[in-house]
Amino acid sequence: MIHDPVVAEIIGASIKIHRVLGPGLLESSYEHCLEYELRKRRLVVQRQVPIPLTYEDVNLDCGYRVDLIVDRNVIVEGKSIDTLKGIHSAQMLTYLRLTGARHGLLLNFNCPTLKGGMKSFVGRGKSVPI
Repeated sequence: MIHDPVVAEIIGASIKIHRVLGPGLLESSYEHCLEYELRKRRLVVQRQVPIPLTYEDVNLDCGYRVDLIVDRNVIVEGKSIDTLKGIHSAQMLTYLRLTGARHGLLLNFNCPTLKGGMKSFVGRGKSVPI
């Protein structure tokens, strides 16, 4: 059961997109469609958001980018690959730790049904700064 209405909207929009487009497209195609669908649902969406990394007192620009941040608190990483692996979960956990976001969704659109390619993660409950 989904208790967060924003997460429920993201999952609903993702399933709609997957039903219409099916598997096999590039990740960027699903990302653009999801951004469009979520904006139609009046959610605040940022795409390709740079994530800074700080080591000791040094701010490093390492090129980390989150696919989507929705309502400043939910990170969405879209994939279009054969199968999700541990490294993809590690990536999401790192993004949650670096941003303090409250929730993360890892979505693999290259599955017969999207339900088989979804993973949900809970963060520390802080907002992601804009």
